[in-house]
Amino acid sequence: MTPLDSSPPLNVWRALLALAVVFVLLTTTGWTAVRDQRAPAEAGEAALAAWTKDRIGSRALPDPGAPSGRLARFFASIGTQDAVRLADRHPLIVGNLNGAPLTLRYRANRLALTEALRVEESRTRDARLSAEGRGEAVRRMHRFASLLQPGRQILAFDPSGKGRAAEVLGDLDRAQRVSVVVPGVDTNLLTFEKSTRKYTAPVGMAQSLYEAERTASPTTRTAVIAWADYTAPAGVGLDASTGRLAATGADRLVAMTESLPGSARVSLFCHSYGSVVCGVAARELPRRVGDLAVAGSPGMRAESAAQLGTGARVWSMRDSDDWIQDVPYLEVGGLGHGADPVTPEFGARVLSAARAVGHAGYFEPGTESLANFAEIGVGAYGAVSCADGVGACRAGLQGQNTA
Repeated sequence: MTPLDSSPPLNVWRALLALAVVFVLLTTTGWTAVRDQRAPAEAGEAALAAWTKDRIGSRALPDPGAPSGRLARFFASIGTQDAVRLADRHPLIVGNLNGAPLTLRYRANRLALTEALRVEESRTRDARLSAEGRGEAVRRMHRFASLLQPGRQILAFDPSGKGRAAEVLGDLDRAQRVSVVVPGVDTNLLTFEKSTRKYTAPVGMAQSLYEAERTASPTTRTAVIAWADYTAPAGVGLDASTGRLAATGADRLVAMTESLPGSARVSLFCHSYGSVVCGVAARELPRRVGDLAVAGSPGMRAESAAQLGTGARVWSMRDSDDWIQDVPYLEVGGLGHGADPVTPEFGARVLSAARAVGHAGYFEPGTESLANFAEIGVGAYGAVSCADGVGACRAGLQGQNTA
């Protein structure tokens, strides 16, 4: 009589292996030290309290969390002069209101940045601060000064904690196609843009994509948003291996895309943990979002593209030397983000990332990854290059251009 095989089934072994890998990651190289994402929010709380008490005549101001359509109707009803007065009195609120006119948000955020710059300048002279604290104040001061440069269109700005921001390149009101860059871990105000390794930061990514789209289709009116308006994980720690921050980020991403002006088609370009945010948001995205492209993804908290529940085309890519490929692609007890989006079983349209180098190289000029993003951004689907070198990712799309 043959003895029964008492060894655990393969899927159990895979789960145990994933847990072991996660445990090793979280107990080595200091990754167990999860940085506190919470930070003093006195300025934001004071701004909200002042907004709540204010009036336009006898009329109460709307809840900042109201749907963008309701906020847009409110601003349309009060006229330009009152809208400008509100922006001047409450820049931290108006600058972040989905549904407020774009020019009003840009104005409000310049005012909020000017005040934030003044605060940081004052902090640099505060003798009570440690050397590290003064150094951070100097870095924040330089960042705010950069964001205040003429011509910059800041769509969102929140200086509290590590900070959040979003910037628009191009004319968002008149765009035919809108692209949104959703970045990953360690995204905050200080990393929003970089002078070295420029194209690894949200602003550099967006600038690179904007120029590539203009090259790909000079006659298409495009706009690109560097969207770092969510709290991203700090480092490759526990927050990066769960969906907690992705869930709150997804809510903010959906609200932003719902508030975009006009009727332009929208494409999302989601890098690293940003692809987790996009995966969680996918089911609730407005129908105008026609493309969801991920690069260097640790998973989208789904087992297949169909499970995302979106009508958007789902694209994926990963270069051959991206370390993210060594992350366990499964979800166990809330850890991990599910299936690998570049596998055939997932069902995404897999693009070439030729000439991209490493996990952060997808937006570098001269790479096929950037060229592919640009073709998607302008709707030139027949021009994308597929990972298989044959054309499977273009199936049913050859020659299409929906610009």
